[in-house]
Amino acid sequence: MPNGITIKQGSGGSRVEIQCEHQSGLVYVVPASASWVCTDEMRPAHAIAGFLKELALLDSPQVQDAMQRWGIYYRELPLEATEDVSQENVTS
Repeated sequence: MPNGITIKQGSGGSRVEIQCEHQSGLVYVVPASASWVCTDEMRPAHAIAGFLKELALLDSPQVQDAMQRWGIYYRELPLEATEDVSQENVTS
């Protein structure tokens, strides 16, 4: 777990293990009404991106405060730009 995040595929869903020396948790991602469009392998990315998008759009001071406290910001990218961003991260 070099970066602290590991995805393990299971028969009914996926487990996303998130761990560092200070925090440890497990996110379960299972098929749901909003995630049926993706393959089993891509479902964790699809579900987490969709969830963060909805969470960031909520007009909730508590959600905004928690995201700010943890330094988590979500920005939706155009689908065609996804490959460019990943290449940009590799070269920089």
